[in-house]
Amino acid sequence: MHRSEVHRLDPTRQYWVPAVVAPERDWEGSPGCTRGARFMVEGRTLRASRDEFETFESELHCLRWIMKNRSQLNRTLPHARVRAVALDRWLLGLE
Repeated sequence: MHRSEVHRLDPTRQYWVPAVVAPERDWEGSPGCTRGARFMVEGRTLRASRDEFETFESELHCLRWIMKNRSQLNRTLPHARVRAVALDRWLLGLE
């Protein structure tokens, strides 16, 4: 899903996304970023993204996806903790 399509999601439901925070400035997972920059994980490439992301119907489904892709996520997003977050709270900066 693209960030510009968020309005298409059902507002009565909670969506979950895998997300990551850059552990350092110019982090290998997103060269040129600042420390603490926030990203979602793009589902096809498993890379940090501000605009493309994978949505899940529950936190459990999101966590399962993270665990299933753990080794690749560790390669594409080194030294960072990927976690399941509520999409609305993440986009509002509350998470």
